[in-house]
Formats: sequence, structure tokens, C-alpha cells
Amino acid sequence: MTDRIWTAMAGFGFLAVAGAATIAPALADPYSLPIASSPAGTAPPNAAAIAARQVLAQVGAATFTAPDFRPGVVRHVVLFRFLKSATPYQRAEVVRRFLELATDSRRPDGRPLVVSIETGVQNGGEGQDEGYEIAFLVTFRSEGDRNYYVGRPVVNQPGLFDPAHDAFKAFAAPYLAGVMTFDYRVAAEVSPAAAHAPAGKAGRRK
Repeated sequence: MTDRIWTAMAGFGFLAVAGAATIAPALADPYSLPIASSPAGTAPPNAAAIAARQVLAQVGAATFTAPDFRPGVVRHVVLFRFLKSATPYQRAEVVRRFLELATDSRRPDGRPLVVSIETGVQNGGEGQDEGYEIAFLVTFRSEGDRNYYVGRPVVNQPGLFDPAHDAFKAFAAPYLAGVMTFDYRVAAEVSPAAAHAPAGKAGRRK
């Protein structure tokens, strides 16, 4: 698999890196001004993160990460923005190791977690990428497989998260200026053929 990954990534090292995004400082609430020694704050979890943690608390980590927990196709979208200091080799190595998770991410009994991983470099012209340079699309068979793969900080119990993915995150972090993730269950899928099928043929059984 390694040879295929390096072949697929040929030329990635010559990617022109977008400048790091400049974020304007937020205006402080006049009733909660921080003192100079206050540590940097963290963004509060969003609704989806809160809901996931509530489900985890309700069912327990073992059920939450079980392969049959909420079966169905689940997509895990990941976007990376590299540090300007990351070399072409370091960038390519991050991508290579991410793709290797298709093989390396497994349960303790050896069963694979990942159905597939796709990747590609941003090449659109809409100017809405916010500096993110490369995307990955990871597909799972269930929310339980996704939960086991994602692991920390959602699931922290040893033996209930993927050590390969955990190791990858530790490796990649020094080279990344930003990471964005977006997960969804495939609720509907429409193709031109299905959308324009004759009414008499729709739903016909073989």
C-alpha cells in the first residue's frame, strides 16, 4: 500500500502553501475582562459535540465504541492547514501516514475500522477554503467504528480507542496550523439516474 500512496502523492510536495490565516482578536465582554495572567480560553463545544457526550454518558464507552453501535454509512471529513514552516517532505509524510490508517486502524481482534480513505488537494476557485489545503474523507460502517477511531478527547478509556489514529494525531500536530472535522451519517443519496427514473419503474421489485 505504501508504494500506491507515494505514487498518489507524487507532486504534493510542490504544493504552493497558502499564507497562514490572520485571525482578528475578539472583543472582550466588558463584564468579564481577563487579567493579564489568565490562560488562553478554549471554544465551548458545539451542539453535536454535546450530544455525542450525552450519548456516551447514557450508554457507556464500551457500547458507544462497539462495532454494531448505530450501524450505517458514516463519513468523517477532515481538513488540514499546514504551518508555513512545514517542509514538502513533512507534508507528504503526514498525508502518507493518514492514508496508512486505512490499514493500521484496527480493533484489538484485528478487525479493520475503516472502509476507505480518500484524499485530495484543494483546487477550487471560490475562495471559501479559509486556507485549508487538503481534505480526507474517511468512511465507516457504523457510528461505533467512527467513535472508536476518533477516540480522544471524546473517548478516553484505554482499550476503547484506536491507538494507531491516536499516534497519528501526535505525529501530525507539530506540522499543522489548523484542523477541521465534520461527521455525518449518510441520510440520503441521489443520483441523476434515480432522480429522473420513470415513475412506473420507481420502486419496482426484481
